[in-house]
Amino acid sequence: MNEYSSKLLELAVGELSRLPGIGKKTALRLALHILKEEEVFAENLGSSIIKMRKEIVFCKKCNNISDADTCEICANHKRDENTICVVEDTRDVLAIENTAQFNGLYHVLGGIINPIEGIGPNDLFIKHLIERIHHEDIREIILALPATVEGDTTSFYIYRLVKEFGVNVTTIARGVAVGDELEYTDEITLGRSILNRLPFENSMKRS
Repeated sequence: MNEYSSKLLELAVGELSRLPGIGKKTALRLALHILKEEEVFAENLGSSIIKMRKEIVFCKKCNNISDADTCEICANHKRDENTICVVEDTRDVLAIENTAQFNGLYHVLGGIINPIEGIGPNDLFIKHLIERIHHEDIREIILALPATVEGDTTSFYIYRLVKEFGVNVTTIARGVAVGDELEYTDEITLGRSILNRLPFENSMKRS
């Protein structure tokens, strides 16, 4: 017997429950909330999602999601163009920006090295980072990757590639606990970790 009184409701709940962290009960609450709102709310919600999916691009400079070929951060000449913070994905950019403690640029790798999941260096935007070091006046690379085995492996791989260019390579202070993702770290802790960053060599000695 169908647990829903409407096939259309069941379809909506099924699609919403595919979102990360959204179970069937939460999906049902969301669907019923949409039904309670004015029809224009559902229309705006649907059109904004479709527009986002179709029109968002990746910044040609840093690989962050953007509305144009160059994202607003890279296009802002008030930012410190000599410092690049290397992160796993867009969620980390948002987390660091929320601290208001970093004024440099970013480089989004699009993931981290994870052999178990079949993700190697060539699957990430690491070569693009090296190209940026070649063509831009980069003086510091901040490795702000997850404090996990995979994150540390990726950081060490990048460190080995960039150290020969004479660029200062640092890492965020371990105020971020081992195993933590940056997006779940509170803003004060993350901000202090950025400000109190350490030479990458020091992090290797402690690990």
